Amino acid sequence: MIFSIEFDDRALKEWYKLDKSIREHFKKKLCKLQENPYVESARLHGDLAGCFKIKLKKSGFRLVYQVLDDEIVIWIIAVGKREDEKVYHIASQRKQ
Repeated sequence: MIFSIEFDDRALKEWYKLDKSIREHFKKKLCKLQENPYVESARLHGDLAGCFKIKLKKSGFRLVYQVLDDEIVIWIIAVGKREDEKVYHIASQRKQ
């Protein structure tokens, strides 16, 4: 089963603010996730239980997503720098 990828409107704006090379790195990782988005090592906890992250170590960017099994969708809820955990705070406010 292949999951489609959809964005929260605010996350989509964040996505387009990223440098093209950063977006390309995220795209490669998202393509791999479409077959199995449940990566245990990327599972988040606390307020973001049920969410997962993709991290780009060199650039410090994070992408936070939820898996909506009913709709077969990877729902991107936040994209941004890890600095001060900001991307995670934003994601917890947007979580469905």
